[in-house]
Amino acid sequence: MKELPLSRVYRLLEPGPVVLLTTAHKGRANVMTMSWHMMVEFEPPLVACIVSSANHSFAALRATKECVIAIPAVALASKAVQVGNCSGRDVDKFEAFGLATAPAKRVAAPLMTECFANLECKVVDTTLVGKFNLFVLEVLKAWTDPAQKKPKTFHHHGYGTFAVDGETIKLKSRMR
Repeated sequence: MKELPLSRVYRLLEPGPVVLLTTAHKGRANVMTMSWHMMVEFEPPLVACIVSSANHSFAALRATKECVIAIPAVALASKAVQVGNCSGRDVDKFEAFGLATAPAKRVAAPLMTECFANLECKVVDTTLVGKFNLFVLEVLKAWTDPAQKKPKTFHHHGYGTFAVDGETIKLKSRMR
């Protein structure tokens, strides 16, 4: 075994796909790229996510307590990285990157129609926002695009490196 710098530990534990988080606040929609999230419950589906207080989306999420988590396939990887490399304070990212949206049913934040899945969410717990910028979200409504067959997700490994979803295997499990 070789010692690994602690600053690189996250690269080992970052299994979730890169997602796009949309918000709407004071009449303006925004989108950010996010990869620090995890499922914490099945029913109702709860997702925990980290949104840095330095991000423009942080204030909107904290104020409105709602968002959409849009899950892009690898075809949108380049746009997702571009979205993550700029701030909504300075740029209308939807216009700048030609991102298509549609109204959500349960929240003000927009769905992203190019993504293969969209999850309308409300914030249900902010206990750890002050200390860790961790929001717990409940998924209120979920959408998938049936035209996108077997979409491949992409996963952030740090420093501009991403892995693309690979082979699927099936093993016996008690999980339904």
